[in-house]
This record gives sequence, C-alpha cells and structure tokens, in this order.
Amino acid sequence: MDEHRGIKTQDRVGMIDMIAQDTKRGEIVLRMDEPDPWDGSDERLLALQERFNTYVSFLLDGEMASEHPELAGKRARIELRCSQMPDTRALELLGMIHDQLAFQEIKLEVVVRELGVIGC
Repeated sequence: MDEHRGIKTQDRVGMIDMIAQDTKRGEIVLRMDEPDPWDGSDERLLALQERFNTYVSFLLDGEMASEHPELAGKRARIELRCSQMPDTRALELLGMIHDQLAFQEIKLEVVVRELGVIGC
C-alpha cells in the first residue's frame, strides 16, 4: 500500500521518504517516492527540484552524518520511485539534476514501478 497516497508532491517538500543502506553496493540510499501522475506543470517541477534540494542538503550539510553516524562516509544514491514514466519536462529536469549530483559524487536512479531502473 502506498503510504503517500493523497499527499501531493508539494506537501512533501522537506520530507525524506526513506533512508536505507544498500550493503551489496556499499551505498546509502535515500528514497524519494513520487506516486502522483506527471503533469508537466511548473509547480510540479519546482516541487520536485525543492525535494531534491532537501535530500542533497541532508547529505552534504552534515545532518545525515549527525542523525546516522554509522552511515557517515559512505557513498550516496538518491532513488526516485515513480508510479509512471516521467514526462518530457520531468526527464529533462532529472537529467540536469543527475549531472549536478555527479559533481557531488551522489548517484541518481529513477525507478518506474512497471519498468524498473531507467537512466537519466
């Protein structure tokens, strides 16, 4: 069951959906759930960008190391989980976010429920 059903993306800005450790890959995983359909609106893209800012800030500003010292120093991955394939505008934004995260040595993976992992 989707615990975010009925909560709009804009209402989840500032929230991190899940923090886990991928022991096989030696990475911290911050999961971001996007259960709502993509609508191509400026508001939706801005909310998505703000959510990524929250996740990156959590990783880079010391909050993650403070709250989870056992995970400090590990490589990080942000995993965006979608119920459907992102639209063209969202994919363009995700590509730019991917490139910026690479500078910080943070991976980005997009997982579409029916398709599995896709590249940005």
